Amino acid sequence: MSLLAIGTVAFDAIESPFGKTDKIIGGACTFISLAASYFTKPINIVAVVGDDFPQEYIQLLQNQGVDTEGLQVKAGEKSFFWSGKYHNDMNTRDTLVTELNVLADFDPIIPESYQNCEYLMLGNLTPQVQMTVLDRLKKRPKLVVLDTMNFWMNVAMDDLKKVIQRIDVLSINDEEARQLSGEYSLRKAAKIIMAMGPSTLIIKKGEHGALLFQGEEIFFAPALPLEEVFDPTGAGDTFAGGFIGYLAATNDTSFENMKRAIIYGSALASFCVEKFGTERLLGLSKEEVDARVQEFVKLSGFTV
Repeated sequence: MSLLAIGTVAFDAIESPFGKTDKIIGGACTFISLAASYFTKPINIVAVVGDDFPQEYIQLLQNQGVDTEGLQVKAGEKSFFWSGKYHNDMNTRDTLVTELNVLADFDPIIPESYQNCEYLMLGNLTPQVQMTVLDRLKKRPKLVVLDTMNFWMNVAMDDLKKVIQRIDVLSINDEEARQLSGEYSLRKAAKIIMAMGPSTLIIKKGEHGALLFQGEEIFFAPALPLEEVFDPTGAGDTFAGGFIGYLAATNDTSFENMKRAIIYGSALASFCVEKFGTERLLGLSKEEVDARVQEFVKLSGFTV
């Protein structure tokens, strides 16, 4: 089923206890689409870059089954750039540089061939851009998933709440869930957030897994204990891409299938952090992904 992803295609420069990179390909839409490509193709994207973005990076996306008709290339302008440094615990980081560049006035143009998409992934962007995308689609998708962050809660909470009213699934981390709801208990927070609009809520807890809420149903997916984590950048977006990619491939939005999608998303995210940037996500085999999923099954399976 047709999948449309909205978000950033950008440059990252990353430093962690395991090393550092120069400018490499990054951005929410990049990680989302690469993860989703393991389940369904093509992935249609709407994003913007400057003419400093190498054609080889665009070709890399295309080689993975990403349709780039909706990728705007702005002549004479620079791509979005983020640089960060991770601390030894790999859970905290310092932002060193943020250059909005083309993202400052991004107007999401949706090609006609992308209309009537069945699955929509609204990656982390300004709520105004996310709302514009929803307004410009001629038909509401079967499933709308939104990812956001505490920054937008700080500077655009009213706009964010308007977008949240119009989606099906919200994906945020535990700190953001508490900020959005005003509740420390994640179970109470989930009820408050779902009352805002989304029928389903995913609360990511990093190395401690993820929670899935829908009505009175709750599912917990563990995170895979890894020996080494090189770079957590993009892990949340990879998780979201795996989640919606699996749902689009199976065309089943039931709670039971969402539980499976959470595991597949978690499996893809566990690959993402093993190398810098997108390196580990490129060239994965179906056998590797399936084997990683089975590790999750073993991790959480038991009998009473």
